[in-house]
Amino acid sequence: MTGHPEDAKIRFFTGTYQLFPAELLAARPVVELDLGCGVGSFTAELARRYPERTVLAADVMVGRLRKLVKRCDRLKLGNLEVCRTEARHLVALMLPDGALDRLHLLCPDPWPKGRHRSHRLLASDFTAQLHRVLKQDGVFHFSSDDEYYCDAVRRVIAASNLFAECPEAIADLTDIRSDFELRWNAEGKPVHHVAYRRIPAPPHTVGH
Repeated sequence: MTGHPEDAKIRFFTGTYQLFPAELLAARPVVELDLGCGVGSFTAELARRYPERTVLAADVMVGRLRKLVKRCDRLKLGNLEVCRTEARHLVALMLPDGALDRLHLLCPDPWPKGRHRSHRLLASDFTAQLHRVLKQDGVFHFSSDDEYYCDAVRRVIAASNLFAECPEAIADLTDIRSDFELRWNAEGKPVHHVAYRRIPAPPHTVGH
């Protein structure tokens, strides 16, 4: 990672059992995470619009994160934390319970081929972790240009009984586009957005 001045402003999380710094999560009362942020068009605008919030930008691609750091410097954003980490690792192992007010997962790879679908991020185990890391009434925001993936996500979320659909929870973001959404729109492809609010987990039952 040497030779790139932007790396000094990226938090590189490589430890298998490394925990996310608690002081970052406690710095401001509202915390949002853009998971798979890319080069950060959505993330930077979110941070600019809400300077009183902490915005976490996470991606595994260092080149993308370096571009986001440059964007942050141009915009003089002081509330955006750029993190190099893998999405499942961050949500399942690093973040504590009730850490986030909103989590944005925008235009992830839909892995449309049947033999690749196991690579999809949105599955039942990941849904449970989303519920864990969101605060009470926290919001999960998802988008995709792939209608089949959107339908699959709706089924997984509905089956979890952990979230209620809540489109008004992202009403303040309808004019912000991620880099991938801008690309798909330029090719004439619509991008579908859904939002879900965290609800209490159903009580455990023991069968006989």
